[in-house]
Amino acid sequence: MPLLGTAAMLLSFDVDDDAIEEHDRWHTQEHLPERLSIPGFRRGTRWVGSTSGAPRYLVLYEVESLATLGSAAYLDRLNHPTAWTTALMPRYRGMTRGLCTVLGSFGFGQGSAAALIRFSVAFAPGIAPTVAEPHRWLLEEALPTLPRRAGLGSAHLLQGAQPAAMTNEQRIRGGADRGVESALIVTGYDEAAVAACAQALCATGGLPAYGAGAVSSATYRWSYSLSSAELGGGA
Repeated sequence: MPLLGTAAMLLSFDVDDDAIEEHDRWHTQEHLPERLSIPGFRRGTRWVGSTSGAPRYLVLYEVESLATLGSAAYLDRLNHPTAWTTALMPRYRGMTRGLCTVLGSFGFGQGSAAALIRFSVAFAPGIAPTVAEPHRWLLEEALPTLPRRAGLGSAHLLQGAQPAAMTNEQRIRGGADRGVESALIVTGYDEAAVAACAQALCATGGLPAYGAGAVSSATYRWSYSLSSAELGGGA
């Protein structure tokens, strides 16, 4: 599958307008290299919102497994932020950070445009959860052929798997980050096609018809990526 690992960390947030330029330089020159040097981190990608009203930033870290996101090496970085990180953390707004399992990943590569679709699922009372109906529909019917459509390239279904531990970075930002329930990322080479796909998945006959709740979407353009292989950290 195209995602480099069985788990991922999904972040979305805003920063103060007067901190955008410094944030992007810090994120490119210090933060991504620091994170991708942690064992188990495979690739990090920053996206910037292309529609008004969406969180400005979407960041996806592809990691080897969920254990990576609870490792001593990762938590040590979160609890001992650099001076530059410490200066920028208070400029963050509305941080959402999901520690997720990768339920399915379809297609190959990564396009220049992306849509982030978030939704919630419910399980029948008294019945042990297996595969939620919205997830089943996506995995078995909607997503396998999606990357072959004009303008599209890949799709990744994520499910929040564990809460993020409270750390000094969160404290500097002002409190606990919000989590993620279920999320779908669709990428492609045509922004209009990606946006149309997201609109169809969120429409009445899409995810809501299969029991998904709190469905929302936003579109983004690719900004920057870094892999651990580029830092000499493996594949």
